[in-house]
Amino acid sequence: MEDHNIVELYLNRDETAISQTSEKFGKRLRTLAYGIVGDRQIAEECENDTYMEAWNAIPPHEPRNYLYAFLARITRHISLNRCRERSRLKRSAFICELTAEMEQCIPAPDDVECRIDDMALREALNGFLSMLKEEKRNIFLRRYWYLDSIADISKRFGVSESKVKTTLFRCRGQLREYLEKEGYTI
Repeated sequence: MEDHNIVELYLNRDETAISQTSEKFGKRLRTLAYGIVGDRQIAEECENDTYMEAWNAIPPHEPRNYLYAFLARITRHISLNRCRERSRLKRSAFICELTAEMEQCIPAPDDVECRIDDMALREALNGFLSMLKEEKRNIFLRRYWYLDSIADISKRFGVSESKVKTTLFRCRGQLREYLEKEGYTI
């Protein structure tokens, strides 16, 4: 079933929307959640919570052309919240490590006057990602969106871990430069 048809089911409050969503995206959402929480049962709970959140968020949102991205964002937030709740030291340390890497590239406001408009920053990030070659963009997203380990990314793309680390390092530098050109203070 096409994404726009599934969204129509949500808009019509038809409960088959959830089963259609599960059939089409369930495995990918579970995999995303599992990559963050590291526990299959909790990943399944995150997937199910995603369906409930989607049910409550559609309407007013109507993600007809980007349903998976909409669901993945929900799953990611639910999974990160579960991870924080469980206070899993190893996983928390990993998330802190990734956060520290990105802090060097993305500005963070110190006070109310310095707050960055989220929409403008999102557009800037999308602009940066669209400039990257496909392999670099995929490596960047696997690391900072899906929270994959360097080893997993290396296996997925058939490249050395050294190449993954170098690519990520260079992409962070390019992102920093790009955001500075766009007027963001790092």
